Amino acid sequence: MSHGVSPPLLLWAEDMCLVLFLRTRRLLLQTGILFCVLLLLLWVSVFLYGSFYYSYMPTVKFSTPVHYQYSSTCSPSPGVLCSFPTANVSLLRNSRDRILMYGQPYRITLELLVPESTVNRNLGMFMVSMVCYTRGGKEISYTARSAMLHYKSHLLKTLETLASLPLLLSGLSEQKQTLEVELHSEYREDSYVPTTGAVIQIQSVHIQIYSAELRVHAHFTGLRFLLYNYPIISAIIGITSNFVFMSVLVLLSYLQFGFGRSRVRV
Repeated sequence: MSHGVSPPLLLWAEDMCLVLFLRTRRLLLQTGILFCVLLLLLWVSVFLYGSFYYSYMPTVKFSTPVHYQYSSTCSPSPGVLCSFPTANVSLLRNSRDRILMYGQPYRITLELLVPESTVNRNLGMFMVSMVCYTRGGKEISYTARSAMLHYKSHLLKTLETLASLPLLLSGLSEQKQTLEVELHSEYREDSYVPTTGAVIQIQSVHIQIYSAELRVHAHFTGLRFLLYNYPIISAIIGITSNFVFMSVLVLLSYLQFGFGRSRVRV
């Protein structure tokens, strides 16, 4: 009887193994497809968020050296220039890409590195003007701000010199000051007349300058403030939102496709 029962048992075992194998293969195939779809959705979510961030967020900081020029056609007195130091600064990156975004407020400052010379200490207050222009040299804004060196009494000056005497003698330190002149606190770009450059003038013929640099810093509010100050949290929320939204679309498309196939079969 054992010989009569064995073939059905073997056939049943073979059928069960075959069914188990087919189900396992289908499960692995479905799992692989699901993993690939989720990976693709995640990649697309990251790409969409990165594209949005790149197009929505403007340049945060921009700085460029300011090279002053002045007339040398006259015969000035010693220590006196023939004209006000004037510089023409481009506000384009690589001479073609704009750094200012429409509607975004910017803080524009001029950083002056000046020696603590007798001429500069006796200079007092002086004016710094900035004229922004668009293509063709058309003026679109003008501003002027006052500035002066930080005051130091003779006693403080003497004590500082004595304290830093070794560094001064070795050339590791200099007697200089850095002046920051705020030219615009909230400069906004006009979409119809974009800013391409600026003319910066120091209205003094006595000032002595080591170097100068123009700094443009974006002042973010609203969504840009959150994206800039909380980049990791913003990225997680943005990528997750994209992923959930596209997952719902894919799921609805799959259900609609399956429902359509079932109707065709009926």
